[in-house]
Amino acid sequence: MNELEHDIGKITQPRLWRDNGWTARVIKNEDDDGWAVAMTPDGQSEPALVGPWTMGRDKKNPKPLDSPAFNTLVKTAAEFVRRHEQQLHASLHQQIVISHGEQRVTVTLDIEPDEEMPSAMLRAMNAEGELLSQAPVAPSFKLTRASAAAWAEAGFSAQAFRGP
Repeated sequence: MNELEHDIGKITQPRLWRDNGWTARVIKNEDDDGWAVAMTPDGQSEPALVGPWTMGRDKKNPKPLDSPAFNTLVKTAAEFVRRHEQQLHASLHQQIVISHGEQRVTVTLDIEPDEEMPSAMLRAMNAEGELLSQAPVAPSFKLTRASAAAWAEAGFSAQAFRGP
């Protein structure tokens, strides 16, 4: 890709910058008299991050965006998105190691957050990574050391999580 093709989507205005997959837009802060900057990844309609923006020297208008500020905003917004994705992944894929008899057992909970039909699967694996058992559970199931131990005590039975 040549330089001209790369710059087609690039915008460098005092209140609007677009480059490197991000758009920074300086907006009026609705909560007070100040300004905010909204960082939106390309292809998204909603900002990933909105934060305060500095007033200009006249204490009335916002400070204009510039290259160093934009690069810092991109780095901050990308890190925020990465942390959010890690947190979401951790909440959907949980793991606990318990002792059961003479062996160590890894119990995992994998949640599929489908809007229409969410589901979850509980799995138990031995130290060699061999599947001992798996059972469907409610997506709201809480994987704790106690719930994993209770499942082990019930012989890793799928019936352990069914109601009467």
